[in-house]
Amino acid sequence: MSSTSARKKSGPVDAKIAGFLAKYSPALNAELRAARSNLRKLFPRGHELVYDNYNALVFAFSATERASDAFLSVAGYPNWVTLFFLPGVGLDDPNGLLQGSGSQVRSIRLSSAGQLREPAVKKLIAQAMAPHRKALKTCVPLVTTIKSVSAKQRPRRSATGSRKARA
Repeated sequence: MSSTSARKKSGPVDAKIAGFLAKYSPALNAELRAARSNLRKLFPRGHELVYDNYNALVFAFSATERASDAFLSVAGYPNWVTLFFLPGVGLDDPNGLLQGSGSQVRSIRLSSAGQLREPAVKKLIAQAMAPHRKALKTCVPLVTTIKSVSAKQRPRRSATGSRKARA
């Protein structure tokens, strides 16, 4: 499935997402669900773009259906959940939370989904969303679109089974 726009009926989309999440350990599944839920509450309008790719399950948020317009995403790996800021290079980060050295993207490896409610993280999220605020206000209520599913994927559960194995 490369560019599925299975978004009109939430039942089939929700079932597919549940299947994607079921590949993870129960602990990581719960963290990724909680992180996604927290972000969906912050962005009740716009587009949630889902990618079940080779390395991770990604939920990206955008004012449009275009991946290039996404400003924030959360991704589940076998041992952790990461919050990505797209682009994050220009964000003011006085607490030094952001990781990464690329030309655009910065991230935070979440210790738990509850970290999304911490003031310093909330400020970073608000900064990332700020340039898109006007567009998001005029968007439809949040629509989830499964953008791609890779046929070949790395295992979603770590060999050790520990969420912190690589932290």
